[in-house]
Amino acid sequence: MRKDIDKRIVMLAIQATNMAEETPVKKSFIQEFMEFLQKFSVIGLAIAFVIGQAASKLISSFVNDIITPFIGLLTPDVGDLNKIGITFGKSTFSYGDLISNVINFLIIAVVVFLAYKQLSKVGLMKDPPVNK
Repeated sequence: MRKDIDKRIVMLAIQATNMAEETPVKKSFIQEFMEFLQKFSVIGLAIAFVIGQAASKLISSFVNDIITPFIGLLTPDVGDLNKIGITFGKSTFSYGDLISNVINFLIIAVVVFLAYKQLSKVGLMKDPPVNK
């Protein structure tokens, strides 16, 4: 029993020594914040978000101002894809805007895929490892 107590005391002393050696250096808020930005690439993420928003507006404008009126020309009696709908009694189900948004989504998805393929070719984008 005495040996067990001695072993525990030695283990606690070793742990205390290791903990004393691992005490982190006190950093300022600014240093911690800068490490956070670098570690998680927040600046790059913010830039990508802003560019994505601008590209989304551009594609939405393209769909609403070019594609939607062109498809509207192909639909007689309506003239605007966004106004296509079915009326039952007093209720109107407008599905033209949904079609326009689906077209918008598909174009954005294709643009993102093409950008990903180009960045992969250049080596700026790496596929994450696959866990099996």
